[in-house]
Amino acid sequence: MNLKEQLRNHLHEIARERDPFMANAGHFFVQEYIRQQFAQWGSVEIHTFRVRGKTCHNLILNLSSQANSKNQDLPPILIGAHYDAVPGTPGADDNATGVAVLLELARIFAAEPAKYPLRLVAFDMEEYGLLGSSEYAALLRQQQQPLRLMISLEMLGYCDSTPGSQVYPRPLEKFYPNQGDFMALIGNLRTIRDLISLSRSIRKVGVPSQWLPVPNRGLIVAQTRLSDHAPFWDLGYPAIMVTDTAFLRNPHYHKPSDAIATLDLDFLTGVCQGLELGIRRL
Repeated sequence: MNLKEQLRNHLHEIARERDPFMANAGHFFVQEYIRQQFAQWGSVEIHTFRVRGKTCHNLILNLSSQANSKNQDLPPILIGAHYDAVPGTPGADDNATGVAVLLELARIFAAEPAKYPLRLVAFDMEEYGLLGSSEYAALLRQQQQPLRLMISLEMLGYCDSTPGSQVYPRPLEKFYPNQGDFMALIGNLRTIRDLISLSRSIRKVGVPSQWLPVPNRGLIVAQTRLSDHAPFWDLGYPAIMVTDTAFLRNPHYHKPSDAIATLDLDFLTGVCQGLELGIRRL
C-alpha cells in the first residue's frame, strides 16, 4: 500500500467526533487506534494526567537511532500531534492529519531509523488549552531531559491555491504569499537552522514551504502559539510547529464541515515525505 493510501486509511479511523467530554466513545476509539498502531513498533508508554476529574492520556513511542554506537547518547527529536478535537466536528484537518502523519512517521522510522532517537507523542487535551503537551513538557523539564528538537504537527492537509486564500496577522502579509498552498514552519529563534533545513526538504519533494522564526516565545504574534509547541517554547526547548495555518486558510476550522473530503491528500502525502527527508537530514 502506498503512503497516500496509508494516510487515507488513518484519516478514516481518526476523523470522527472525539471531544474528550462530549464524544467520549469516539475519543476512546481514536486513543486505542493510536495505541495499537504504535504498539506495532515498540512498547507504548502512557503518560496520564487529570483534567476536571477525568484521566487523560498522552501516548508515547520511543524509536532508537541508527545502530551506530556514537548516536545512542544523542538527545531525541520529539514529534507530537494532538488527537482530541472540539465538540461538533470530525476534525479531519484538526488534527487527524497531524496524527496520520505521526503514525506514518512511526512506521517509516521503525523500519529505517534516523540519526537521532525519535520520541513520537500523541497529545491529549490540546483543545482545552494545550494541557497534554504542557503536562508532558513540564515532566521533561523536571527530569532535566534534553531534546534535540520538538516538532508539533498541527493541521497538515488543507491547501488552496486561489489568490487571496491565505490571510495573516499583520504585518506578515507583506512578506508571505497570499495563496494558501504552502506548508508553514514556525519556530523559536533557537531553531532557525532547523527551520531552513526542514523547509528546504519539504520543498525538495514538491510542496511549497515558508518559515518564520519568532522571538520572545511568540508572545508578539499570539497566533504562533496555538499548538503543542508553545509549552516547549515556554520551558526553553527548541520547538517548531508545522502547519497549514489553520483558520488563516481553512474555512472549515472547528466546524462540522472539517471533513476528509475537504483535504488535499497529495499535499498531505508530500508533507509527510518532506518531513521524513528533513528529519533524516537533521
